Amino acid sequence: MNITFTSRRTMLLFVLCTLTAVAAALFYPVLPSFAQPPVPPSQSPLPPPPSVGADVPLSYFGPAPSEVNLDPREAALIGPVKLLRAGQVDPIALTVTLPLYRGQMKNGQNVWYILTDTTDKANADALGLNHAAKLAYAQVGRVVRLARLQTDASLTFESGAVDFRPERVVVPGDAPKPFPLKQVQPGAVGDANYTPLVRIENAGNHIYNAPVVAFGVDAGQINFCNGNVDYSLVHDKVVKLCPAGGANGEGTVTLKLTPTFSFARVAMYITTESSDLVQAAVGESIFTPALADLDVGGDDSFASAVERLFVTVNGPTGKDNPQRQGLFSSLTDKDDQGQPLPALHVIGGIPTLALDYSPLWDINQGEWTQNAIDRGYRSRMIDEFQYLRMAELGHITGPDGKPFGSTGIVVNCPIVMRFN
Repeated sequence: MNITFTSRRTMLLFVLCTLTAVAAALFYPVLPSFAQPPVPPSQSPLPPPPSVGADVPLSYFGPAPSEVNLDPREAALIGPVKLLRAGQVDPIALTVTLPLYRGQMKNGQNVWYILTDTTDKANADALGLNHAAKLAYAQVGRVVRLARLQTDASLTFESGAVDFRPERVVVPGDAPKPFPLKQVQPGAVGDANYTPLVRIENAGNHIYNAPVVAFGVDAGQINFCNGNVDYSLVHDKVVKLCPAGGANGEGTVTLKLTPTFSFARVAMYITTESSDLVQAAVGESIFTPALADLDVGGDDSFASAVERLFVTVNGPTGKDNPQRQGLFSSLTDKDDQGQPLPALHVIGGIPTLALDYSPLWDINQGEWTQNAIDRGYRSRMIDEFQYLRMAELGHITGPDGKPFGSTGIVVNCPIVMRFN
């Protein structure tokens, strides 16, 4: 290649730019991108990389402020931020791997569980859990069960069992309305006293969110370290489960994450329990009637233990539609591997974005009116206040045109991470 320089200054600039480019290629680390899963961009809920539309590649972009030792008030505002720090997030597979704990019932039956949230702020920081102060208000009815700490650091639970044997069944309704469902059966059912919330009565009376992932089985029966999970024995969200000997918590369990939006930010949570049979089946979670004892509809008022989650029924559909959202879409649209696409719900406050986080979500179910659809107003909602404005204007109503508000359904969805 022949290069002709018109001046010494031009030659010096060329040499400088060349050396800079070489140095960048050799020494600048290639940044991990949380936005490039091996699926088409239209099917990915994650934010695009900053290199889109730029004149430089992704490797030129520095770390997000959350990765820099800034004033915490600044660093918390821009992601990605891992909130459930006890877990290892795989942003490509959309999974989280957490410590697996073993406890027991009074009769000796094994209880395999995870820890995600607690009212104990100091221990939340120490263990990498989410601090959820609002869980202190969940001690009503059957919503919180008791446990005692043993000398081997295991928990003995006073009550509450889960049956993982049922086969999950979700049969959509006839087109063009796949919801309500024709047939439904959740893949796991808790008894009348089961709840993921546990108060450890001899360790400060703090409340922990401890969803059960296997019950009444020995380690050898649930040794799914390489996958090939038997869902008649474990939670439907489990991808891998690897019990280990030695200290409690040395085992691991890998769980599927669900994408969502919080104040226009993409986030991920684990769907673990629901007070409603239909929502439990659709969300691959444990049907947990005890959670229905919670008071709902109060959102951020005094003594409320919940935050709001907005479920759209009849949002836009089509797997490559960048506006797709809702139950109609998740029941009919599939990715290139034939798996159902997520509904992409909208949730309220999460850590670093608000002060009112709770893993217990009060479902507010919304339907676009035919008038809004005819006028072209129907689109993807990504922010609580955006959603509420559409409800205020009458473009979104409750089910079958009823007033918009709480359905009375509570789901347990511990937050794991936000990506922007």
